[in-house]
Amino acid sequence: MYDRKKLDELKSSLEKWEATSLKKALSQLPERKAENEFITTSSEPINRVYTPQDVAELDHEADLGLPGEYPYTRGVHPTLHRSKLWTMRMFAGFGTAEETNKRFKYLLEQGQTGLSIAFDLATLMGYDTDQPEALGEFGKCGVAISSLKDMEILLEGIPLDKVSSSMTINSPAAIIWAMYIAAAENKGVRPDQLRGTTQNDILKEFIAQKEFIFPPEPSMRLVVDTMEFGAQKVPQWNTISISGYHIREAGSTAAQELAFTLADGLEYVRWGIARGMDVDEFAPRLSFFFNAHNDFFEEIAKYRAARRIWAREMRETFKAKNPRSWLLRFHTQTAGVSLTAQQPENNVVRVAIQALAAVLGGTQSLHTNSLDEALALPSEHAVTIALRTQQIIAEESGVTNTIDPLGGSFFVEAQTDRMEKQAYDYFRRVEELGGVIPAIEKGFFQSEIADAAYRYQREIDLGVRKIVGVNAYAEEKQFTIPILKMDPNGYDRQVGRLNEVRKTRDNGRVGQTLDRLRIACEGTENTMPYIMECVHAYATLGEIVAVMKETFGVYEELSVI
Repeated sequence: MYDRKKLDELKSSLEKWEATSLKKALSQLPERKAENEFITTSSEPINRVYTPQDVAELDHEADLGLPGEYPYTRGVHPTLHRSKLWTMRMFAGFGTAEETNKRFKYLLEQGQTGLSIAFDLATLMGYDTDQPEALGEFGKCGVAISSLKDMEILLEGIPLDKVSSSMTINSPAAIIWAMYIAAAENKGVRPDQLRGTTQNDILKEFIAQKEFIFPPEPSMRLVVDTMEFGAQKVPQWNTISISGYHIREAGSTAAQELAFTLADGLEYVRWGIARGMDVDEFAPRLSFFFNAHNDFFEEIAKYRAARRIWAREMRETFKAKNPRSWLLRFHTQTAGVSLTAQQPENNVVRVAIQALAAVLGGTQSLHTNSLDEALALPSEHAVTIALRTQQIIAEESGVTNTIDPLGGSFFVEAQTDRMEKQAYDYFRRVEELGGVIPAIEKGFFQSEIADAAYRYQREIDLGVRKIVGVNAYAEEKQFTIPILKMDPNGYDRQVGRLNEVRKTRDNGRVGQTLDRLRIACEGTENTMPYIMECVHAYATLGEIVAVMKETFGVYEELSVI
């Protein structure tokens, strides 16, 4: 993209600048840190200045292109936020279905444009609220959903044919998705009218979050079952949200988040093709979920590199012909791990910077964390500030007026190239280990993340990395903020409803549907139609998972030293 003669002239100019202007400036006013201490959040060194020399090999057509055109580095839509703002999708869920339904309606009244459902740990692990294994976990990190009845209450009064929903559920994702579809059908909304996303990314559970139930192979089978069922019956639904968010929250670098997420995505594509599906049958409905951490430019570069890599791999490696299969569409959430319990009001500033990076990086939807999340589930006041943060960016900042305004920045393009190269290096290492699942079983991803997390914490402990309110500008006084209080009678009400469901349903029908599901799990049929039968009969989450455990077994991770 740059003339070689001009680059040589620039090199001479830069050397002259370093020997004169820079040398004089440093003698009068030294830099704040040692040169090797200017690093990104991922501990990557940052140069003093970037010039065309740092992107000398950049090819405008092959590496950048224009918005809405291959390789989509500059965005997946030609007009991006000039035509349609990102979906403001605040993550919400706590206590009973009634409490969370109330929060959903409040957020929609405040201008939220999509739902994002958080489930409690018992639900995430496939237990009913009243099972012994679920004791003490009711409603603490999300809403408790044990049966279709809970889902019906959760969605009461929500226009499911108009509002898209995202559900953060993984190992039992097929079951919870079936409950959502069934609740919609009971309200007269057809599956083909539903829009939304199920996280359903089991590979990242084995890598980072650890909320797995079944071993990798049957877990992947369930994911592919949802991909196939969605393509046939729920065509507007994103059946997987391939998630780097939790990988980053576990302590990875930005490049590791990028590489491991895309490696997982490519693995899902391989499994879909192995099932016999054409890549263009399911790839347009794969979506992604990334973290927005503190380093503004590194995060933007990550999103741009992700789009470019995905487009190339889908078109060139998997021979996808539909351009929609080449598009990496993604949701972003600001970095929960960056929030501090100390001086929690500062989290508003952190979230604003992170959200701005996501918007400038071209996100399709966004959740902004609340200032109190290092202490408790978000209060109504805190979540409103978080939503208003997005609305101020959208309506007041001016950043939605043009597409990819940082495109062409020597620094951003150099960082984008770095991210891409590091991702491909990780792809090579994963391939050498035999692929994603063998790499998981050998502890490769886990070890890489652990090393990065340790390095980051050491930088904080040594003072190389400053965290305002923690190891810099700390204060002795305690900050008090309002904390959300859940309904103290919620657990009893939830268990009472669950018992009522078990008493009033047709238990003979429940047994028959569970038997048919068991036979399907033992065979090779798609399990989704059988799960739908169970759900419509009001079989509980725990009952359905128990049948699957009998057939698939339960996974126990080997410790890796």
